[in-house]
Amino acid sequence: MTCPACGSDVVVFAVPPSLRPHAPGAGGTAAICASCLRTHPTDRSAVAEPPFEAVHSAFPTGKAGAALALTLGLLDSLALRRADIDDCCSHAERAGADVLLTLDRLATAGGVDPHFDADRRRVQLAEMLG
Repeated sequence: MTCPACGSDVVVFAVPPSLRPHAPGAGGTAAICASCLRTHPTDRSAVAEPPFEAVHSAFPTGKAGAALALTLGLLDSLALRRADIDDCCSHAERAGADVLLTLDRLATAGGVDPHFDADRRRVQLAEMLG
């Protein structure tokens, strides 16, 4: 599967039930683009351990990875999706992810071209979470 927005490869992942209201299409699976970091609904089956390292080597795995992927997909609408972003970040942090550190690493990673201004969103996200 490729990203409908930029044509890059995507990583399909299972969305934990508690995060489904924040997922695109509110489904049980979603996909994150390894390049633009958009999330998309999908009806494809997710593997037990999605290869989030295809996005970046520092990307968390498991539920933390799913929560962070959903967060990244929402960051183009920080003002409109603030509560969703806060909930996804909280899930990611409880599962062991450092959301801000991962965002820093993604902002400087080669091959990643986020659909949002990563530097600006990182500052806004730090203020929101702090």
